[in-house]
Amino acid sequence: MDVRIGVTQTAKELDIELPADADAEALKADIATALVDGTMLWITDRKGRQVGVPAEKIAYLEIGRPDDNRRIGFGG
Repeated sequence: MDVRIGVTQTAKELDIELPADADAEALKADIATALVDGTMLWITDRKGRQVGVPAEKIAYLEIGRPDDNRRIGFGG
């Protein structure tokens, strides 16, 4: 599963690749808790690294599988 986090005050995004067995519903619950409480959102990537983002800096989040409608190149 992939997570893309937009950060306020910057045009950059954080792209985090989670383990294949990651639980999307548990992740959504963690995100909601961090946003409501105004705490740090911690996510562990597939290599075991931990990424922390302050909740007040989160502009948007995208959660999806790596194979979800990814298209490469030109076409219709």
